[in-house]
Amino acid sequence: MAETSNLKKTNLSQQSSSNPALDNLLKKAKLYLNKNQIDLLKKAYDFSYKSHKGQLRESGEPYINHPLSVASILVEMKMDGVSIAAAILHDVVEDTSAGMGDIEEKFGPEIAKLVDGVSKIDNIKFLSRDEAQAENFSKMMLAMSDDLRVILVKLADRLHNMRTLDCLSKDKKTRVAKETLEIYVPIALRLGMNKLRLELEEISFRTLFPLRNKIIVQAVENHKGNKSKFLEEIKNKIDERLKDLNIKAEIYTRQKNPYSIYKKMKKKKISFNAVFDIYGLRLVTKKIDDCYRIFGATHNLFKPVPGKFKDYIAIPKSNGYQALHTVLFGPNAIPIEVQIRTKEMDQFAESGIASHWQYKTGGHSSAQAYARDWLQKIIEMKQNTSNSVDLLENIKIDLFPDEIYVFTPKGDIKELPYRSSVVDFAYSIHSAIGEKCVSAKVNDVNVPVSTTLSSGQTVEIITTPIGKPDPSWLEFVVTVKARSNIKNYLKKMQSEQAADLGLKILDKALNDYGTSYTDIPYHSINRLLAEYNLKDANDLFIEIGLGNIVPHLAAQNISMKKSIVRQKYHDLVSRVLGSKKNENISIKGTEGLVLNYAKCCRPIPGDEIIGQTSSGNGFVVHRSVCHNIKKSRSNKIFIEWADDIFGEYQTQIRVYSEKQRGVLANVAGVISRQSCNIENVKFDEVQNPYASFVFTIDVRNRKHLANVIKDLKKLKNINKVMRTVG
Repeated sequence: MAETSNLKKTNLSQQSSSNPALDNLLKKAKLYLNKNQIDLLKKAYDFSYKSHKGQLRESGEPYINHPLSVASILVEMKMDGVSIAAAILHDVVEDTSAGMGDIEEKFGPEIAKLVDGVSKIDNIKFLSRDEAQAENFSKMMLAMSDDLRVILVKLADRLHNMRTLDCLSKDKKTRVAKETLEIYVPIALRLGMNKLRLELEEISFRTLFPLRNKIIVQAVENHKGNKSKFLEEIKNKIDERLKDLNIKAEIYTRQKNPYSIYKKMKKKKISFNAVFDIYGLRLVTKKIDDCYRIFGATHNLFKPVPGKFKDYIAIPKSNGYQALHTVLFGPNAIPIEVQIRTKEMDQFAESGIASHWQYKTGGHSSAQAYARDWLQKIIEMKQNTSNSVDLLENIKIDLFPDEIYVFTPKGDIKELPYRSSVVDFAYSIHSAIGEKCVSAKVNDVNVPVSTTLSSGQTVEIITTPIGKPDPSWLEFVVTVKARSNIKNYLKKMQSEQAADLGLKILDKALNDYGTSYTDIPYHSINRLLAEYNLKDANDLFIEIGLGNIVPHLAAQNISMKKSIVRQKYHDLVSRVLGSKKNENISIKGTEGLVLNYAKCCRPIPGDEIIGQTSSGNGFVVHRSVCHNIKKSRSNKIFIEWADDIFGEYQTQIRVYSEKQRGVLANVAGVISRQSCNIENVKFDEVQNPYASFVFTIDVRNRKHLANVIKDLKKLKNINKVMRTVG
């Protein structure tokens, strides 16, 4: 790509078409591709060579060497000829005068589609670099959902750009490395492409944190000498035991890369010396049965570390990775990690989906199945996300958290990210289950919806027809599906509630001008909608309900003439207002998302109240005696409690008492017996031997609060109880 592959145009003529890089690529490709595919690569090279003629990279080398290098990476993965041809052509449309039509005409729609999926969107003007990155990424992911080879070409392109990063400016190097670490490394991990992922990590870490990388590399080198003899001793003992059992396996030593060590130190807040799995052993055998036999043999030979066994063969990781992992206490009780897998699993662990590429062969690839499951999630994310920036953030969240495996009551396995809650599990089953869930049974024990789940648990979701998502759920859900669905539901509910409240408020404001909304002519409403650049009357109500439009200004604007509004507006008004015209707007307590209760005075049903607009947050309800509302002279809305008010409301009481042991417990006991929940307690020492406590409690109304205060005054050592005033 132009930005990261460092294109530099020049009038110099490029080298001849006899290119050593091409010769090397064709030599490797001939080992597994047929003549027609080799001819396709030559044809793609000729077209790309002519198109890029006269272009050099920042490093000074001919530009054609970049697409050839990308293609060579795909050849090493043994990808098909179409993918490799697309790699050779991937920068032609973006960086030369050739168009997508030229590609399709000469190479067909399949290659053209791949090239288009990898190419950037250059003709759209974006507000910011983040928006451009998000839009490009969104395009690439949707193209990838149609053909997985798009992302493989893109990853190979990014790998070669990272290998040649040194010729860029410091700022650009930092930006590209950060983007690689945040987006492309997790994608490579999702697709199981471990070898490519490790190289991307290593270069990114070295670029972003050169000093930290240098220190860790040196520490690993110093550590290596002490561990070599230790590893060799364990390796020999395992090898002898496997020979005795007639099990054939190859044993390799494994070393953690600097970035993985850094991540572990940072995540667990430990020193380098506390990272015990810097070195480990990998055992590769032929059959799955042998994996389990080797596992048993190693556990008989060395004592295992409890809780460190992972069976990724029975339950593969989300990217299809399979192996047995265990940690053993070696000589001198030094822990050593051991991975056991078959040759096929080992090949997949290195190359991921590329190692199982069976495009149009009719065969089944577990790697493609896992990748396509993930791509289906991305499509769902796209459908539930309003813009590309949010989509990119959601995909970043979804890209490879640690997994847990939870069972449904029927025994089905659900794979979820680490720290998933009951709500995340409910949404993973179905969106409707998530919306209606109220609690759950985890291993037959009732738990709240905020409960964090662990692997191996059996979860049964309890729903109710009147259940609905709560805004507080956003504080603990971790899956993108749950978060997106909750946000969409709340946004829809907020709009509906804002529209209802906005219409009431506008009609009340119009009453002050001697008219009502049903008497306003259509052209007056249209004029107001045009002034505020709104689509229809419902949008007007929403904006007023959210506090973005001052109702009295809107009322003044449209109350010049009286007439009869069109029937569709009349129907909407009648539905919300009904036939009764109240002097004040009635508050039922169910307006939730667009009506907020002031923290300064904490109004409760029974109080005289008044509303005040708050842009973007709807309306804030204050007590009439609140000093904050008295200071404000504008944006007041006259409101009152409805007769059928229900729910609980926070208020505060101050309790003055003597400083005696047990006073706080006695006060809490009285509040609890009155069926009040205590949200918070604050202690203020007044003057010995007296003390003051401020309790934030939930009550139903003023009468309920009066009963609480009455009972508290009866307690011994209580001097005074009063409600706080804003």
